[in-house]
Amino acid sequence: MQATETPTPATAPALIAWLRLERTEGVGLLSAHRLLDKLGSPQAIFDASRQQLLALVKPEQADALLRPPSPAEADALIAQADAVLAWREQPGNLFLTHDHPGYPARLREIAAAPLMLYVKGRAELLARRSVAVVGSRNASVQGMLDAERMAHALSDAGLTIVSGLALGIDAAAHAGGLCGAGGTLAVIGTGADRIYPASNGHLARRIADEGCIVSEYALGTPPLRDNFPRRNRVISGLVCGVLVVEAAAKSGSLITARLAISQGRDVYAMPGSVHAALAKGCHRLIREGAKLVETAADVLEDLQMATDGMAGARPAVDDSFVDRVLDAIGEHPARADTLAVMLGQSAAELQGQLLALELAGLLERLPGGMFQRLRS
Repeated sequence: MQATETPTPATAPALIAWLRLERTEGVGLLSAHRLLDKLGSPQAIFDASRQQLLALVKPEQADALLRPPSPAEADALIAQADAVLAWREQPGNLFLTHDHPGYPARLREIAAAPLMLYVKGRAELLARRSVAVVGSRNASVQGMLDAERMAHALSDAGLTIVSGLALGIDAAAHAGGLCGAGGTLAVIGTGADRIYPASNGHLARRIADEGCIVSEYALGTPPLRDNFPRRNRVISGLVCGVLVVEAAAKSGSLITARLAISQGRDVYAMPGSVHAALAKGCHRLIREGAKLVETAADVLEDLQMATDGMAGARPAVDDSFVDRVLDAIGEHPARADTLAVMLGQSAAELQGQLLALELAGLLERLPGGMFQRLRS
């Protein structure tokens, strides 16, 4: 698992300010983002005058922001900050605030983007081009085979597969994504230190080791019912398109699809039998304008990605860059963040280039975010 060596926020007081903003009663995400856009940081919000706040939020919200935490609330904030700092120090864990350069750019675009993200595993996947594959928890055997097959092919083409770690289609999509070059990313509805459902425990641990797990919820958050529909906006916010494999007429996957449409993402749906209950949601999406797809090639073509020889495609790589990377790695495995410093590039930019070299058969990815050169 890979983690950054530059944690954020840098100080406990800055972290406490972020946590306090998230917990301020009556101040939702839209109001919080409006305040951050104008005032710059959580601490600046709490230092602002009532007049400044009233220009941006309602009087009762301004009063809540100006009200200092009670002793019990202050103790709770300190305890939460201590837990985050301790969790962040564990290998593979990363904590991102909305202003951190590693916060996913696509997710930052949506109106109600999370203020904070808890990330476990390969954080570079947050910057990759990705597609969500979602569907019914009570999926058919054929639906799960279709989801795994589609996810595997899309992952082989270089797309990261995003889903929600639920039973059924989600689990199949993650399994397929792990088999391909693009990997998989799970957006969960509990704290990042919890696994739900328990039956997906082995899959969750594998994703933490080989892919990435993301949560907006505080550590220790149990599987609360309302959190799962809410996390769907994060799934759609991270990706360039959402593929619905199977969905009943009232499936939660339709929520993800409609959120994707509102966020300007593409929506794809696989058709099924007119007699199948699990096809009705997909058929409704197609009637509403989703793109009918039958194969991964259909999705890739729409995304203007190459479809010839998907499983073995090798992208062209600039020779001068190849030489620089191979010289930087030398004879021994090297971490991606170390290579970024040596090559004078941002970690996010370098990860995409390393993937290209990996797909070209010039590098091999090792556990722990290490890369080694391959000899011909």
